[in-house]
Order: sequence, then C-alpha cells, then structure tokens
Amino acid sequence: MTLAGAVATTPDLLRLVAVPVFAWVAIRDIKTRRVSSTVWIPLSLLGAVLLVWDGWLAWNAGGYAWTHEFLLPAAVSIGFVVPIAYLFWWFGGFGGADAKALLVLALLFPTFPQYAVGSSTFPLTTTPIGTFSFTILTNAVIIGVAIPVVLGVRNAAAGRVNSVMVIGWPVSWDRIPELHGRLLETPEGRSRGGLDLDALRMYLRWRGLTLADVREDPDRLRDPATLPEEPNPPTDGAVTATVRSDGGTALEDDSDGGDSLETDTEAKTEDDAAPEYDDPWGTEAFLADIDGTAYGTSSEELREGLEVLASKETVWISPGTPFLVPVFLGLAIALVYGDLLVGTLV
Repeated sequence: MTLAGAVATTPDLLRLVAVPVFAWVAIRDIKTRRVSSTVWIPLSLLGAVLLVWDGWLAWNAGGYAWTHEFLLPAAVSIGFVVPIAYLFWWFGGFGGADAKALLVLALLFPTFPQYAVGSSTFPLTTTPIGTFSFTILTNAVIIGVAIPVVLGVRNAAAGRVNSVMVIGWPVSWDRIPELHGRLLETPEGRSRGGLDLDALRMYLRWRGLTLADVREDPDRLRDPATLPEEPNPPTDGAVTATVRSDGGTALEDDSDGGDSLETDTEAKTEDDAAPEYDDPWGTEAFLADIDGTAYGTSSEELREGLEVLASKETVWISPGTPFLVPVFLGLAIALVYGDLLVGTLV
C-alpha cells in the first residue's frame, strides 16, 4: 500500500531492483539458455527481508491491512505459487531457472505493490485476492500461449503452412550451431519432437567435428570406426562453451597391420555404396561415454538428426519458449497494467 503523499513504500521501491535483473536473465535465456543459480540468491534474500518488512507495516496498520492486504495474498503466494513452480519443475514443465525465478517472485511480490506517478497509480488494475506473484505467473502463461499464435501467423503469411508452423520456423543448416532449440525433422518428414540442438553440439564436440565436417563427408563419418581414440569433452552443449577439436581422427585397426579403419571404410564403400554399421555415426558409443544423458536424447534421435542435417539445406526448428522471457514480460505488464486475465474477463 502507498503511504499518503509518497511515491511508494520503501519495500515497494526496493522491489523494482528485480526489473533490470529479470531483463538481464531473459536476454541470457534467449542467447544461451543458461542462467547461473547465483543470480537468484540475493533476490531471494531481498524478498525474504521485504516480506517481513511488509508484514510489520501491515501489522502496525492492523485490521483490514493485516488480514486482507498482506496475510491472505502472502499466504497464496507462498502456499500456492511456490508449490506450482516446484511441481512444474518436477514434471518437466519448467526448467530449473524458470522454477527458481517463480520462487523468487513469490517472495519478492506476495502483495500488489503501488507506485504513484503524478495523478496515476500503478498497477492500473488489481485482483480480488491481491497476490502479485500469481498475476505475474498468469501474465507469463498468457504471453506463452500467444507465442504459437504469432508463429502460426508469421509462417502462414510467408506461405509456410504445415504441421509444425505454430511451434517453429525454417533456418539454414549453417545457423544450427549457433541456435538453441529442437530439430523438427526426421528422415521420414517433419516431427513435433526431434533432436535437441544442445545434444547435437555435445556430440559434435565429443567427436571433434563441426557440422560442416559432417556435411562434407557423411559417408565416412557414419562409420563408428572413425570415432576419436580419445574423445573430446562434450561440454554442456552451450553455444558459448570453450571447445577443442581433433578433427574426428580415425581409430587404428590392429588386425590388418595398423592400417586405419578409415582406409578400410573407403575400400568397403567401393563395393557397397551404403554400408551398414551396428552403430551408425557412433551415437550409442557417445551416449555410453558421456557423463549424463544429453538432455534425454536417444541414440535414434541423434542418428536421425544427423542424417537430416547431413543433407538438407534448410531445416525446421523449434526454439522452444525460453520461459524467462514471458516471465519478464509478465512482470513488466503486471507493474504497469496489472492482471491480463482479470482485465480480459472483467
């Protein structure tokens, strides 16, 4: 609540620190899909302090201010928004950073802040319960739901009408190494679930290859005998990770006098244009060797993605929705306007 003649209470003014921080993490989420956990610690501490501070102010005000303007919205924020964030993370609906962001918002914004600017007071609208963190969440969900609509309209306007037009768009193959998201194609056609591009980068770095290498010599690189003797660190698949490359050096075959299996593969392809291997591209060897699961990627998904990227000039990808972007936009809209859902229904 705003004190008479004041712009806002001190706790509400301090809450505005979250705006530039959430803007920064939204940009990080777009560019890298990586947000350090350390960014949430100071915001969580600030939120806890401001929660106690607001409670003290409401207690001193007494009556309605304590029960309806603080206690009820704070209980909903901590007792409802926090469990929702945890459950969505548990079931895979949110990433770890998304869930932590919502937990922080539940502490920072349990009640509706008020900012007097001239003769106006922001947010312009409130809700009956008055839980601001829930308003931010519903705003973020509405924005997230609108994204497929925007994608669909954009693709339809360009004449790209197909089964994945509301979740992705086409890009040139040479942009793939710098993008996050998921491939929406298999050798059989477009698919709503395909290879995770971070997992692709992990595989290429593990082999010491670039995507251009794969496209230049796919027949040789399908042979698992060309896997490096000492694989490179796969990293976590981030675009910005520091990597080293050995060019995908072939292993040696001790059974025929030390000739490389690369030479043997070339000899086989003269007799058989499409040789079959137990582990094409060495995808099973990769998944067995790394410490982790490559974001749940299966050997088959990785193999099919490589087949697509080895030959197609343009592929469809889904960038996914970096949820911290809708969260930031939901926060900004909530601070200025309020609740989009209530505004739509009322």
